[in-house]
Amino acid sequence: MVALLWLLSACTEPPDSLDEIRKDGVLRVVTRNGPTTFYESQGSPTGFEYYLAREFADYLGVDLEIEPVVGLEELFERLEKGQADIAAAGLTITPERQQTFSFGPSYMTVKQLFIYNREKLDKPEDETALQNLRIRVLSNSYHAEILQQLREEYPDLRWSESRDQETIDLLQMLNDGEIDITMVDSNEFHANRAFYPEFRIAMSAGTPGKLAWAMSNRRQHARLLEEMSLFYKKIEENGELGRLVDRFFTFNERQPFLRTQTFLQMKDERLPNYKGLIEQVAIEYDMDWRFLAAISYQESYWNPKAKSPTGVRGMMMLTLPTAKELGVANRLDPLQSLRGGARYYKKLYARLPGGIEAPDRAWFALAAYNIGLGHLEDARVITEKRGGNPNLWKDVKESLPLLRQRKWYKQTRYGYARGDEPVRYVENIRSYYSLLTWDELNRYRVPPPRIVSDYLPEALNRGLNAL
Repeated sequence: MVALLWLLSACTEPPDSLDEIRKDGVLRVVTRNGPTTFYESQGSPTGFEYYLAREFADYLGVDLEIEPVVGLEELFERLEKGQADIAAAGLTITPERQQTFSFGPSYMTVKQLFIYNREKLDKPEDETALQNLRIRVLSNSYHAEILQQLREEYPDLRWSESRDQETIDLLQMLNDGEIDITMVDSNEFHANRAFYPEFRIAMSAGTPGKLAWAMSNRRQHARLLEEMSLFYKKIEENGELGRLVDRFFTFNERQPFLRTQTFLQMKDERLPNYKGLIEQVAIEYDMDWRFLAAISYQESYWNPKAKSPTGVRGMMMLTLPTAKELGVANRLDPLQSLRGGARYYKKLYARLPGGIEAPDRAWFALAAYNIGLGHLEDARVITEKRGGNPNLWKDVKESLPLLRQRKWYKQTRYGYARGDEPVRYVENIRSYYSLLTWDELNRYRVPPPRIVSDYLPEALNRGLNAL
């Protein structure tokens, strides 16, 4: 009887994952903590994978339950044990992983990069030079698989693997000189490199990888995969996927290092003098203080006495007519200037067309702060004529520079404008905001407990294992 029951259970089809998700009313997602996946900012969840998973849960009509873990080992373990429906964590599809997991449609292609700190190491010329360096990568990662493949050609290649760390921990170790080389995906490098201006790419390795969500093979996923394919098709067509990529990856990639270093220096030297006022005004106008700080830095470098040749003055560089309109009596008073600038930004934000959604709405409001609503509307009209979406910043920012060209501005209501300036203006503020956000998160981040054996010399580990 026992043998018969075992045989019957062995022949039973695995449960259907989509049925279970809809029955429970919850999509359970396991992820990693980091700028390209999931993190909390001012008590609210954010991150590329978080927003992507939230959109998919809404698409399925269920709630999202997301749990960050430390390290890929724990992530895969939870997935195999059925403690999550999907893993949304910037995972590369590899033949080894496909033996254990199913993967959804790919949403991004990335390169695998060897990264070094130019202050502490000369650039390794080729793979041969890697054999004499301290290399550390995440355990269970595609990077570890690539190193295994490289060792077939370079037998002396050695490296260590972290089970209890994330990419940001490896980057910090590289910054502190604890290791010579690490490997990161290209999207993670561009998302983090503003914080580490001395990091450089030594070389790429392996073939470009496709990122996708993973699911345990213990359940049937045919119907869930079909829904995923329809979901990705939808967000590609309506621009939401491109918007998320632009929000979390694109702008950091173009920020000049010199400008970043100057900002970080000012953050330590000048910002403390005005942070309290910025926080006060941000509360008054329901803004993120870091966002207001980024705007005021872009405007005046946090200098309340700043003055431009065109006559704009103060912390938020207000014109005299705008200051009068906003009730700012003294533009050189930092509190009055901050309040006036915040009020003006919120006013522009409210006047934008209803079809422009957050976060793009914030970028449009910033562009209007710089160039005016009229020229911004002209750029939206040009965008539509060129087949783009006038409600997406990634499309409109391509049209704004065209306001310099006669063949385009002669078709507009407000005429010529230096449309490239608001594009740089918005990108700078977004980069400064990102730097402030991650500086604060890193300052209060509690590192995970270390797995001691991962940090002991190899010879000592062999000795301990023999006991």
